[in-house]
Amino acid sequence: MTDLDLPDIGFGTSGDETADAWTDAVADALAVGYRHVDTAQMYDNEADVGAGIEQSGVDRDEVVLATKVHPDNLAPEDAKRTARESLDRLGVEKVEMLYVHWPTSAYDAEETLPAFDELREAGVTDHVCVSNFTPELLDEAREILDAPIAAHQVECHPLLPQEELRAYAKEHGHRLVAYSPLGRGEILDHPVLTDVAEKYDVSTARVCLAWAVQNDIVPIPKSTGDHVADNLAATELELDEEDLRTIDDIDETRRVIDPDAAPWH
Repeated sequence: MTDLDLPDIGFGTSGDETADAWTDAVADALAVGYRHVDTAQMYDNEADVGAGIEQSGVDRDEVVLATKVHPDNLAPEDAKRTARESLDRLGVEKVEMLYVHWPTSAYDAEETLPAFDELREAGVTDHVCVSNFTPELLDEAREILDAPIAAHQVECHPLLPQEELRAYAKEHGHRLVAYSPLGRGEILDHPVLTDVAEKYDVSTARVCLAWAVQNDIVPIPKSTGDHVADNLAATELELDEEDLRTIDDIDETRRVIDPDAAPWH
């Protein structure tokens, strides 16, 4: 168990937008109430995310900031060097959460994970986190790390509910963080989800995010414009038990991120 205190919903910054668009997007998200911002070396927008936090005027101490070390940078010295470079780009003295982005490419558990322990001990990050791990890789990481795993980030949404990883997170006391919690929009027309949304007179996106929150999952949707506030409002929607079961009973699986197609394999 860690002392990581995460808001129910965070703000994700992966996507095809130009990097400088993220400055206003992050500032707008913080203005409407988000307090968890997630970026990565891979997204090539850390400088603009940091500028958005500064532009917002929100105290830095109020923001849980996460970034991820690129798979190509997971050799020990590369991880330690590039994590500090991420701080420089973000314009911060530390990040609250530092992730192993994917356990591929330069990742070697016995070498990479002690480097993340060192970064935590040096104050570069408060919490060591991982992303896209299997239960077996989580077991291995827990044996090697001195620090507890604070969070595990994976694709997770009603059509990819990740029951095994949710149970693992609950058993071992870390948070499960969901990227692509709206399936990159590809699940929003599913009839079960649209029917539930119609019942509550809300957007389908809000239903997906409320489902996550009520299952102790921390979604980090990427959004712009009016969707920013609508997504955050999912914290105010309480789905009844029958509707949660209806969503859980969807007999269809859809994954929008194909790990085997990643260029760093």
